[in-house]
Amino acid sequence: MSRYLGRKLLIYLLTFFLAVTIDWLIPRLMPGDPINVMISRLGPRNPQEVQLLREYYLKIFALDVPMWQQYINFWKSVFRGDLGRSTLFFPRPVLDIIKASVPYDILLLLPAILLSWFAGNNFGALAARRRWLDNTVLPLGYILTATPYMWLALLLAWALGIVAGIFPIAGAYSFDLRPHLSWRFIQDLLLHWFLPFLSLFMVMFGGWAIGMRNMIIYELEADYSRYLEALGAPQGLIRRYAFRNALLPQITGLALQLGTIVAGAVATEVVFAYPGIGNLIVQAIQNQDYFLIQGCFLFIILGVLLANLLIDIAYVIVDPRTRLGMTGEAA
Repeated sequence: MSRYLGRKLLIYLLTFFLAVTIDWLIPRLMPGDPINVMISRLGPRNPQEVQLLREYYLKIFALDVPMWQQYINFWKSVFRGDLGRSTLFFPRPVLDIIKASVPYDILLLLPAILLSWFAGNNFGALAARRRWLDNTVLPLGYILTATPYMWLALLLAWALGIVAGIFPIAGAYSFDLRPHLSWRFIQDLLLHWFLPFLSLFMVMFGGWAIGMRNMIIYELEADYSRYLEALGAPQGLIRRYAFRNALLPQITGLALQLGTIVAGAVATEVVFAYPGIGNLIVQAIQNQDYFLIQGCFLFIILGVLLANLLIDIAYVIVDPRTRLGMTGEAA
């Protein structure tokens, strides 16, 4: 077992190194220059001022050294917990900008993922046992899971926001408010939260329901289910075994979804101007903000790797076959 864990740890470390290296490299392969974009936002300048500003900002962001040295400096900064300063929101540190956006992503995506997973799995398991439900309601799940997040978000914003006027369609809270602990602010926050949440929940619900329905049917057709049926085992017992086995890949999917919480929901956040990491990534790419792009994707890398680690632990707990395999290898 110790050999298994050691090999897993080595794989995670190697994956982290390669992923972070690519994270550093990709922004620098983009066309354009972040310093030029930054200076252009300051307004018209004569060539001498532009040159002086360029030299100043190149030094501030340590972009005046060779690429190999920038790469080494990047790794040193990562281990110090310093992700640099944003060129878009200069002089704010990247870490502070990300920390301000992550709570909105957690508030939006955590309930959407967990509630859709729970409801979708239970509905899918029920549909696999009720033919009328499978033939009437479940086709809606196929439509939902095939629906692009952005299109559904636009439809909900138009129907419930513009036409019905029930919910606001932009921002995380009203522009005349500032975050503070009061019932008025919490109520306003929830009103702005509902439409992005609903668009994500509906699409995710369809995917989880279809996945569980298909897995339950597969498990009920498996040899062990037929064998238990031939022995006269109660149908409830057979279905419980089928549900537990069908749940394993759904747990994997859940962990991976949770790992991408810090990535935000780009399309949905752009439609609703929701201030999460997804919206932040779009702004950073449009303005060629190397450091903000690097910082956002570093958080995503860490989230996905942590999710995979949790998957490995969950499988050891949930699936006895994994424990037996590890014991056999260690022996």
